Amino acid sequence: MDRFFRLKELGTNVRTEIMAGLTTFMTMAYILAVNPGILSSAGLSFYSVFLATALAAGIFTIAMGLFVNFPVALAPGMGLNAFFASTILASAATDTPISPAMGLTAVFISGIIFIILTVTQIRQMLLVAVPDSLKHAITVGIGLFIAIIGLKNSGLLTVAVQPMNDVPAGQFTNLLGFESVFHLGNLEVAGVWLTIIGLFLIGILMVMRVPGAILIGMVLITILAILVGEVNVAEALKGQSWTPDFGQLNFWHFDFAGVIEVGLISVILTFTFVELFDTFGTLVGTANRAGVMKNPEQGRKKIGKAMFVDAVAVSGGAALGTSTVTAFVESSAGIAQGGRSGLTAVTTGVCFLLALFLAPLVALVPSAATSAALIIVGVLMMQSVKEIDFSDMVYAIPAFLTITFMPFTYNIANGISFGIVSYVVLASVANLSGKAEKGKYTVHWLMWVLAVLIVARYVFMGAA
Repeated sequence: MDRFFRLKELGTNVRTEIMAGLTTFMTMAYILAVNPGILSSAGLSFYSVFLATALAAGIFTIAMGLFVNFPVALAPGMGLNAFFASTILASAATDTPISPAMGLTAVFISGIIFIILTVTQIRQMLLVAVPDSLKHAITVGIGLFIAIIGLKNSGLLTVAVQPMNDVPAGQFTNLLGFESVFHLGNLEVAGVWLTIIGLFLIGILMVMRVPGAILIGMVLITILAILVGEVNVAEALKGQSWTPDFGQLNFWHFDFAGVIEVGLISVILTFTFVELFDTFGTLVGTANRAGVMKNPEQGRKKIGKAMFVDAVAVSGGAALGTSTVTAFVESSAGIAQGGRSGLTAVTTGVCFLLALFLAPLVALVPSAATSAALIIVGVLMMQSVKEIDFSDMVYAIPAFLTITFMPFTYNIANGISFGIVSYVVLASVANLSGKAEKGKYTVHWLMWVLAVLIVARYVFMGAA
């Protein structure tokens, strides 16, 4: 084991690696309850998504450890699962509704595209083309998007809807085709108070730097919900089995004909685009913390291999029945505990596979617990805002549009689209006017291509 994972060379040992792997699992195990909760709202079976989540996280995290020797774990990504669900729900009010099978097909195709981009090195070119300010803005925007979902699911935030005929002041059109206005939820509802308590519990645990704060907070809220009668244990466990029933797995649940008929090109490209930058930031950030980039050449090779495993995981996860699988930033928790090799990832992956036998416990988790977790994840993703230079309008305006359009239009693609087009226009004007320092604002030719494609998409296809 020491020879295979090069433990001595990396300055670690078996005990440290296993403890690091357990820490990583503790920090990201919330996805076992949160992901099924989000995707089941889009028509997929809660249990089938649970199976897919545990299997995908287990299989591809172990693959990352064995083939790359990298202490990074993978699982269905937050943000993209919300985009998956919202896309299907939004389509219900249109003439061309999107089925869950079509959604999984779109994810599968985006994974194939991702593999091609990785193998041909185009992926690395795209990462150079898009400015860092937009990459960070995408993360922040998705964080707000996730937070709104958590607030809405918990009841802390209510949405009053009515048809689009008469538009009262202060309301805005959302993607479901209704005029909506947000209100504070009913504080007399127990679930709302459980979410509030959950936010404080998780927050206190994080301030105290307790490993697995989100998971521990969810467990405590679940226990509290049982005690106050919000969760009926007998009802929740009815029909549940401690032995995995793989017959309920949505394996290869695809509808290629439907995707072609409906035309999900923009959805597929959004999955690909967001995953591209999400993975890049996670892998580079964790690689730096793990000391992999001390040798830049070897570091780039390792990240390249990790990107390939991540790309395969996207299509693999879709085949198992879940939304986009990606590298998790929570992996940094295990790295902070001393994880330096693939043994950390293997340990985390094994824990996810063992979690297949814990489905009844996951069924007990109330929406208040998962909602609190979603809001806290939004807080964590907001941290990237400090990397954006808001004193420079060429960076500030595109970043602001990216961040605001995602939650306010309830669409990740809209945020990315407005960010890219506005950056190309403003950076080009700054360069042509001579007001900018020479070479300060680089507009890569790929950014022009993306901008033209985005404009063409809105002109010919309209808002989606």
